Amino acid sequence: MPLKSLIRTIPHYPKQGIQFRDITTLLKDPVGFRMVIDAFAQHYANQPIDKIAGIEARGFIVGAALAYKLGVGFVPIRKSGKLPAETIGHDYALEYGADRVEIHTDAIAQGERVLLVDDLIATGGTAEASVALLQKLGSVVVGCAFVINLPDLGGSQRLADAGLVPYSLCEFEGD
Repeated sequence: MPLKSLIRTIPHYPKQGIQFRDITTLLKDPVGFRMVIDAFAQHYANQPIDKIAGIEARGFIVGAALAYKLGVGFVPIRKSGKLPAETIGHDYALEYGADRVEIHTDAIAQGERVLLVDDLIATGGTAEASVALLQKLGSVVVGCAFVINLPDLGGSQRLADAGLVPYSLCEFEGD
């Protein structure tokens, strides 16, 4: 069963011209969800990883399941103001404005090897900001895993140009 067939496309969401790739249809399918976690686990099985960092919100779902499967810890990367303890943050530019991601200051120890996980890589801004945040804490980012890559938007290339290793399970061209 191809994963792409389990991903719903919602045209013109959240604004005109956007083709939103919705993984909730994939997540509700027990075989499809298992395929995603197993494929990531197999790909990263021989790499030393101490923690999985998942980007809010769908990165939490995939990242937490993968952390369980690999037997490592899970760390949430959240939007500003959502974490209760002491945090550090990283601001980044969006097409129209700015945003901020944050992490607890005690989430990652110096030198820990972290895999960043999210549902989708588009322009790469949030992923790049998340990597910068992880590096501020002294971690070694061993890779970036995404269920979906939208290569035409340049995010995976942006990460590769920064010396990171993006990995995705399926691609949607022409977005």
